[in-house]
Amino acid sequence: MKVLITGATGLVGSAVARKFLSENHEVYALARPGADKRLLADAHPRLTWVEGDILDVLSLEKAIETMDYVVHTAAVVSFVPRDRKMMYKVNAEGTANVVNVCLKYQTRKLVHVSSIAAIGRPDPRKQATGQGVVLNEGQRWEDSPENSEYAKTKHMAELEVWRGIAEGLNAVVVNPTIILGEGDWEKSSTQLFRYVYREKPFYTEGIANVVDVKDVAEIVYRLAGSDITGERFLLNAGSISYQNLFNLIADKMRRKRPSFKVGAGLAGVIWRVEAVRTWLLGTKPLITRETAQSAARKITYDNGKVKKALDFQFKSIEETVSRISESLLGRI
Repeated sequence: MKVLITGATGLVGSAVARKFLSENHEVYALARPGADKRLLADAHPRLTWVEGDILDVLSLEKAIETMDYVVHTAAVVSFVPRDRKMMYKVNAEGTANVVNVCLKYQTRKLVHVSSIAAIGRPDPRKQATGQGVVLNEGQRWEDSPENSEYAKTKHMAELEVWRGIAEGLNAVVVNPTIILGEGDWEKSSTQLFRYVYREKPFYTEGIANVVDVKDVAEIVYRLAGSDITGERFLLNAGSISYQNLFNLIADKMRRKRPSFKVGAGLAGVIWRVEAVRTWLLGTKPLITRETAQSAARKITYDNGKVKKALDFQFKSIEETVSRISESLLGRI
């Protein structure tokens, strides 16, 4: 099959590309001029780079018109206020463009890599204090102070995909939780490993829901070749406290474990200090109001639907952290 992957230079897109290449499919990787291609730097005879942008409809049409399948992973992930305008444009408008072009050229299937954030958070004012919440594919978006601007943009992107499905497009949506993989540890969730490696002393309360990037790529690949359409799947290998996750990473990377717990009150102070520091330096903050809120959540996600549909077993968190830590240590 011929498959176009948007966002192929990113952590998920590059992993998906490698999966399709390993199965001897023709992969076309969409990238903007000057994009960092290091995650797919090694040459492959079935990999073709296509210059284009999901915000440029003409280049998108040229890229998609002869494709059998499209995997849409391109997105802006940010919790910094100054990035919001571009995030809305890329995530919502860009996805609308992908859907429209797939409809125009009757693409066999679109696999949209969304985010767990896109299903929204229950309004905490409707929950008992400290109560844990388990969400599944039946969760419907509701207005809540827990929804970040990023979440809103990914929800809007999904609405475009569901609109495309209503208009006859074969498509599926996957909603990964925190994706762990061998990426650039200056970017994406791989920054967690850099944080622990540098022996930062703090950890937050709350629960992390994580999934291996290799599992995401495998599921995307299987869904693309399946008869499944018009469905959503939550991708979550498991839940772990941030303290235990940081301890696990520290042990695998042979570093000192974080030992100072940051409660909600101190987290509120830290994100405000970070906002001032980064405003003065012109850099991006390590902690924002939204990431501080996210880290304190006690929400978990049911992965039963995708396990049943594909007879799939997720890698253990321990296995994932061990492999990634070994890979990152080999680059230092």
